[in-house]
Amino acid sequence: MKSRPPDPKEAARRSALNALRRARRKAERAGVDLSEWEGEFLGSVETRIRTYGRAFGDPEKGAPGQALSALQQRKLKEIAAKAAGGETGGKPGRFARGGPGRRRRPGPSAGDEA
Repeated sequence: MKSRPPDPKEAARRSALNALRRARRKAERAGVDLSEWEGEFLGSVETRIRTYGRAFGDPEKGAPGQALSALQQRKLKEIAAKAAGGETGGKPGRFARGGPGRRRRPGPSAGDEA
């Protein structure tokens, strides 16, 4: 008897629900107080995933077969980072302007006017 291949939508749904639970549990264990908005966000997204299988209605906001939109995934990562005690944004990326190794061409000086 052969088993059926796993449904990718169901896998995405389970993955998103597990990520939401992990973020909430991590915040509780670390003693981090989530803002009212963050708690409401986690609850409402979980409810929508359980009800509809995905947390967003507009198909242009997320990939087909995904349970969370790109912005919802980013917010979830920020909440998980806050719960882990990490920084939540404001940190320049690897290729930010003026990083190490960046060469700057000397600009025109005041005495070079022609």
